Amino acid sequence: MTAEGRRYGLPWRGAEVARGAEAAGVAAFCSGEFVDHEAYSTLAEMALHTERALVGPGIAYAFARTPYAHAAGIRGAWRHAPGRVFLGLGSGAFKINRDWFGVDASRPVARMADLVGAVRAWLHAENGQRVSYDGEFYRVDAVVGAPVLGRIDAPILLGAFNKLMASAAGRAANGVIAHGLFTRSWWEDVVRPAVAKGAAQAEHEAAPREHGWVITAIDDDDPERAVMDARRMIAFYLTVKTYDPYVEHHGWTAQTAAIREAFAARDTTAMARAVTDDMLEAIAVCGTTADGRAALARRGDSLPRDVAYLAPPSFMVSERRGQRYALASLALLEGTP
Repeated sequence: MTAEGRRYGLPWRGAEVARGAEAAGVAAFCSGEFVDHEAYSTLAEMALHTERALVGPGIAYAFARTPYAHAAGIRGAWRHAPGRVFLGLGSGAFKINRDWFGVDASRPVARMADLVGAVRAWLHAENGQRVSYDGEFYRVDAVVGAPVLGRIDAPILLGAFNKLMASAAGRAANGVIAHGLFTRSWWEDVVRPAVAKGAAQAEHEAAPREHGWVITAIDDDDPERAVMDARRMIAFYLTVKTYDPYVEHHGWTAQTAAIREAFAARDTTAMARAVTDDMLEAIAVCGTTADGRAALARRGDSLPRDVAYLAPPSFMVSERRGQRYALASLALLEGTP
């Protein structure tokens, strides 16, 4: 699949932004999840306040909920946006699962694949049929004595950063949702081969889908601030040691060490300055509108093939400024490849 089939989306920034975004050609909206915003309530909002765009969690914390809860959230949104809903699932950090959610997240790849199967059992259930699934981690054996079911073919995508989860996304799910750090090299050398391998093992006929976040900060009045916000977002992500294989793959070990030293000192400016120009060019779309258009054209297949979410930085960025970035990114859709 070439860039000709790519569509652009936005992380959800509210109904007011969405109206202008859909009019400008935005084809999908997604939502993250954290302590102050819950995936399925946001999904309901997206479904109610959009008309044509795809909508879905991108991602919902997978292990914080039962398969039943994930499927019920999707069914609720599907009533308002039939055919437009997808489900993005992410494993979350081990410590977050253990310390925040109080759930077991051991063997996350196998657990995620099993969860997908159990969620599908609920989504594909027809009225009058027993809902059955017998997996390693999840078991469902339910008789629903009310006519409230019916098959829903909502695509399930996995937040997959490393090759093992990417392979699971190709094998057990319908594709991936990429992290905002993804580069051309990470896509081509690590993620796409792993997804393809998983899909081949499962003998899927349909090509795995690619959605993904792209760090995007556009400000024609103050492009230097936009660039700094993008650098700061990259730096914040790289404070997490989970991404060390990615860092080593790109040869960014020294830069990342400097980022983490600055983070420990709570010096966010130094964190941003430790992100070198080659890192910025490989990861982000930022600066003026002209800079952003050039970056999108240059990056080509370093972007997800199906839906690229132009994602404003969130680290040390206010909600108001995030909305401004979202609206400014709409100008990038004019003539995008």
